[in-house]
Amino acid sequence: MSTTTLARVQTRFPSAVAAAVGLAAGFGVAQGTGVRALGGIVFAAGGLAAGWLWYRRRGAAVAAGLAVAYVAAFVLAHVLALGVGWPAWLAVGLVTVSVAALSWAVADRPASTL
Repeated sequence: MSTTTLARVQTRFPSAVAAAVGLAAGFGVAQGTGVRALGGIVFAAGGLAAGWLWYRRRGAAVAAGLAVAYVAAFVLAHVLALGVGWPAWLAVGLVTVSVAALSWAVADRPASTL
């Protein structure tokens, strides 16, 4: 793969997908294996991938803000599931969709042509 092809792939891959996979797959791996640390590794990998894309597209300030939202969503899923009593997949699904939508709106959406 040439450098220009790699650059195009990196800039076209939606950061919303990386963030969503980090949250949902991290939960799924933790639940499926029973090893929370393994789910944490998946969560961290998704966050790092999304963070790198956020930084490249919108800069450090936006990347930091979206990273805070990503971690806050992780915490909120726990609060909704453990504190409020929602089913775990419902809580994870809600925060995953929210973070993916925020990521798309802030970092992935094409620039307006108006």
